[in-house]
Amino acid sequence: MEKNIMLNENTYWVGKVDDRDVPFHRLTLTKGTTYNSYLLNTEKPTVIDTVDISFGREFVQNLSNIIALDEIKYIVINHTEPDHSGALGSLAAKAKNAVIVCTEPAVNELKEMYRLHSREFLVVSDGDTLDIGGKILKFMQTPYLHTEETMITYCEDDKILFPCDIFSTHIANYEYFNDLAKEDIKEDFTVYYKLIMHPHRRYVQEMIEKIKDLDIKIIAPSHGFIIRYDVQSFIDIYDNMSKSTDQSKKALVLYSTMTGNTKKIATILKEKFEEQNITSEIMDVNKVPMEEIISAINEADTIFFGSSTRYGDMIGNMEEVLKNLKTLNLESKLGATFGSYGWSGEAIEVIQDYLNESNLKVLNTSDIIKSTGMTDIELPLRIRFSLKEDSLKSIDRLVTYTSDLLLSAI
Repeated sequence: MEKNIMLNENTYWVGKVDDRDVPFHRLTLTKGTTYNSYLLNTEKPTVIDTVDISFGREFVQNLSNIIALDEIKYIVINHTEPDHSGALGSLAAKAKNAVIVCTEPAVNELKEMYRLHSREFLVVSDGDTLDIGGKILKFMQTPYLHTEETMITYCEDDKILFPCDIFSTHIANYEYFNDLAKEDIKEDFTVYYKLIMHPHRRYVQEMIEKIKDLDIKIIAPSHGFIIRYDVQSFIDIYDNMSKSTDQSKKALVLYSTMTGNTKKIATILKEKFEEQNITSEIMDVNKVPMEEIISAINEADTIFFGSSTRYGDMIGNMEEVLKNLKTLNLESKLGATFGSYGWSGEAIEVIQDYLNESNLKVLNTSDIIKSTGMTDIELPLRIRFSLKEDSLKSIDRLVTYTSDLLLSAI
């Protein structure tokens, strides 16, 4: 481990500089990266985030040279991804008295990942505070930046924001602070934003709203440089790049329904798009002339195709619409499939096959997971029988993700 760098009184960087070519999210970080962990050595010593699992033993050994590990009272995990929580198992095994602090969705993930089923957890929500003996920590949930369980931690006394992945850079460096960097880091900072955060840009704006009234003197992220100079300009980059710059996008929802359940899904999709400032139109393909449907497809930026299932197949005129897709130039458009069913829902999969044979950019769960790490968006969207509360949440997440793609301006 490297030196232990002081950020403020009793607050130290205790992370790891990884100056290799680092494989990361199917990329290679040619500039390397850092795994930033922080020790607040107060009356109730607290560790905020850890390091990549590859360096767990080294991390724990370094900490043991600074503090008796059984004196650690809290371990704050802002984000469960293993490049941040990876040393938790090793640390918890030695810091036997430590309480693990995280959001509710993170608890089971951490228990399963690091076999911590018998450990004490402190679940925190938006605005909760924790007195660690000489410093007060405030917690704010920031879901989907970039996974559901993520939160950020603010030290009220030091005026330091610990935002984990947010405001990071992938640069291996031994200067630690942006004002000591050998060159301007804003280009790397912006590249990181585009790769990691921009797919979740709607939630970036929610995060900006939460931190806008905080007095932030230092941003201490989990990768790259600690920002203590010109702090607001880095916050402004996130703010400006995550704002919508194009409100002219159009969504089209086409459906064919048997009992009315698929129509209900289509109606909610339309409403959700409008909530996201996306102009939307809904059409029952059995009641609108084919030429009007084709014209609407040509004018739309994203098209959702849905059908009920009857005897293992689509119903009504949906298949005739789908047969026309091969004749259209749809390469700049997004496409997605939805439907309701009572038995096995074959129609939904048949529609997906048609979309895959067109030149639409077809949205599917596999690509979403690979590009964003989000596992809670299911495509094709399959609703069995009638809509329920969990189905409405799935639709909301799906439309938000699609809207972000449509409104992305970078």
